[in-house]
Amino acid sequence: MISEQPNPVTGENYKVVAEDVDVYYGTFHAIKNATLQMKEHAVTALIGPSGCGKSTFLRAINRMHDMTIGARVTGSIRLDNVDVYAPHTDPIDIRHRIGMVFQRPNPFAKKIYDNVLYGPMVFGERNKAKLDEICETSLRRAALWDEVKDRLNDSALSLSGGQQQRLCIARCLAVNPEVILMDEPASALDPIATSKIEDLIEQLKNDFTVVIVTHSMQQAARISEITAFFHLGEIVEVGTTQQIFTKPREKRTEDYVTGRFG
Repeated sequence: MISEQPNPVTGENYKVVAEDVDVYYGTFHAIKNATLQMKEHAVTALIGPSGCGKSTFLRAINRMHDMTIGARVTGSIRLDNVDVYAPHTDPIDIRHRIGMVFQRPNPFAKKIYDNVLYGPMVFGERNKAKLDEICETSLRRAALWDEVKDRLNDSALSLSGGQQQRLCIARCLAVNPEVILMDEPASALDPIATSKIEDLIEQLKNDFTVVIVTHSMQQAARISEITAFFHLGEIVEVGTTQQIFTKPREKRTEDYVTGRFG
């Protein structure tokens, strides 16, 4: 199987493998025959102009389209040896293993503590000592613990935008996923908060596989090892980030990264 083959770019194995993926919204063909292999413990960036299918593809990885009326996904997406779309595969389990962080911070109108622990409590964890440990560990991994450790009973809505986004990352980490999908996680943040999110992503890839949609080519160049360029619902080119930005093979890729369109 492809997922067990060494990565031709890096020599390492893939964590997520998408093959011949098509996504439809009713009759609209949003993603066309997309194939992408995402390496374990690395950051894969999805770039391309607005409306090109980056977020649509990202949401297909953990079956977010199941909740969209009229949406349909065909092809194969595998997490290790698990077929994400197989009839016997539990989508709740998939979203446990593949977490997601959205474009805008979306904390719940609850205490910081309750926000972080929402997932573990939904999955049945009730031991207070264990919950406290998960909360602290998740906030530390999200580089937020020192800023909120004395405010855990405060509303999450009292945090700044950048803090709220890191809280959402901590909430994702609290269920200990294997893959983290990020849909333009810094696009609504100021430059200082963006820098903190980028530094955090650099740390997270040591323990997780990260796939990020970004509108910023500079951000993709800073934080990713692999980059996939999307255009009109197709993956035009995939390669190491350095290759994509310095020696693209496809003219459409070159035109995009040099600013001729987009």
